[in-house]
Amino acid sequence: MARRIRKGRPSGAKASRRARPWLKTELAGKPVGASRSEMVEVVLPNHANPLGNILGGRVMHLIDIAAAIACHRHCNSYAATASVDHVDFRTPIKVGHLIVLKSSVNRTWRTSMEVGVKVFAENILTGERQHTSSAYVTFVGVDKEGHPQPVPPVIPETEEDWRRYREADARRKLRLAHRFKKIAS
Repeated sequence: MARRIRKGRPSGAKASRRARPWLKTELAGKPVGASRSEMVEVVLPNHANPLGNILGGRVMHLIDIAAAIACHRHCNSYAATASVDHVDFRTPIKVGHLIVLKSSVNRTWRTSMEVGVKVFAENILTGERQHTSSAYVTFVGVDKEGHPQPVPPVIPETEEDWRRYREADARRKLRLAHRFKKIAS
């Protein structure tokens, strides 16, 4: 996966194995399809509120898991959740229905990845699916010690992949602006 590229080794310098500034790791890209995942669960009474609908917190928990699976498939390493864009609950998912979560990596940067997750309710008797919510989740690739590490670039395959790829950059700019905005006193 990783290949080493020699970058401007100082002349006559003998470097230790630990400090090699002229070495840079460049990772090979992976297609969006390598990260595509679908997760399905049945909504049980212990997942529901008194109205018989799945709890919003449970949906958010499953969104995080589905997004993490896509990240792990993409970078073949650990990943940590960095942020979740807002989540709207458009329609409820009833007890006895299936909750279906589809996820894939939209775009990567040096150490971070944006994952799109779409949530559907599926009626087990009719097979009808209804889109109930969506979210964009940002993850950071991490090593065994929890330190950020580079992640492979993503290679869009379809026109839809390219649209998500382009739009991810605009969303990232908004997230970073929000994260680093100064609070007026």
